[in-house]
Amino acid sequence: QVKLVESGGGLVQPGGSLRLSCAASGFTFSTYAMSWYRQAPGKERELVATITSAGTSTNYVDSVKGRFTISRDNAKNTVYLQTNNLKPDDTAVYYCRADRRSPYRIYWGQGTQVTVSS
Repeated sequence: QVKLVESGGGLVQPGGSLRLSCAASGFTFSTYAMSWYRQAPGKERELVATITSAGTSTNYVDSVKGRFTISRDNAKNTVYLQTNNLKPDDTAVYYCRADRRSPYRIYWGQGTQVTVSS
């Protein structure tokens, strides 16, 4: 059974930090690219960061560059998103996603809420 379980969300003041984790099971984690997405109320889900299967390359949406860092530990089947200098606009439900091109597979987690407010 495939599972992606996010954790680490919560309420934080502007300028604060959170480390999100996504624990994977039920598939060969090391063969999948991993991504973090987020969805704010009334907005479409957007891609935040992506890391390749081996962890050798990462990409970020412009609004989080320099503040967020995606990483992975293939031995622990876990992907992380370190979020620093958080802003109210970062408030959203954060989802992790696993995807592979051949054969084509996509898996989603259930999400973790991040709220940035004073």
